[in-house]
Amino acid sequence: MPMDAGDIERLIKESFPDAVVDIKDLAGDGDHFAAQVISQAFAGKSRVQQHQMVYEALKGRMGGVLHALALTTSVPKSGGG
Repeated sequence: MPMDAGDIERLIKESFPDAVVDIKDLAGDGDHFAAQVISQAFAGKSRVQQHQMVYEALKGRMGGVLHALALTTSVPKSGGG
């Protein structure tokens, strides 16, 4: 059964309450999504570690219910620039 973009966002926000999450259904099939996740929790983490954190937040749905997720992660930009 396909996942809903809202479910993906909810799972991510449960683990990263401060996150700004943008989900796009790439194929309209509920199986292929792109997600951009911005959270302070990623500070000091490598890109691989950030992605692992998001996959962990999805509680094992990657590769099963959720077939493909093009993931972009980052730390919020500071306003003091």
